[in-house]
Amino acid sequence: MGEPLILLASASPRRSELLRQVGIAHAVRPVNVDESVRADEAPAAYVLRLAEAKAAALWRQLAPEERKPVLAADTTVALEGEIFGKPGSLAEARGMLGRLSGRTHAVHTAIALLHAQGSAARVSSSTVTFRELTPAEIDWYWHTGEPADKAGGYAVQGRAAAFISHIAGSYSGIMGLPLFETWELLAPVLSLTAVEPGP
Repeated sequence: MGEPLILLASASPRRSELLRQVGIAHAVRPVNVDESVRADEAPAAYVLRLAEAKAAALWRQLAPEERKPVLAADTTVALEGEIFGKPGSLAEARGMLGRLSGRTHAVHTAIALLHAQGSAARVSSSTVTFRELTPAEIDWYWHTGEPADKAGGYAVQGRAAAFISHIAGSYSGIMGLPLFETWELLAPVLSLTAVEPGP
């Protein structure tokens, strides 16, 4: 895609894929930040804080001559205000997916852009409804390996699509990078150079 226009402060292959989808040339530069939830922190506020922290962490690591606009994102699944992290075991996946089964939950993704002239951020919030899942389906899904590194224990673009009866909001936001809001932030900064014309 040519010379990177931005730096993506994320190791997520899904976010990188979504940026490529809309023609944003980028380099992947993941960072580590403390993702602990603060007391009484609302899910949307949590992801916004983490996205801004990731962008700032990468910006601080860059030498002045390395600096390009930095984009960071964070996604969480929440049910009745409770934040669901990434399951680390079958038991945790059973707990999460069992609670999501037959119910509607929220997915919040925040994006933060930091560049030499300033910063901006947005939050995209969507809802996802699961049909009733059987214990056997949950166990099968865990053993595919897909849930382990996903907030809420599932990937909307993966096998879990078979579990989802309804989505309201941003599909790309549920995947981890809301393209409408991302373009809204990047377009003024990158001007028309953001897009390479297709064939």
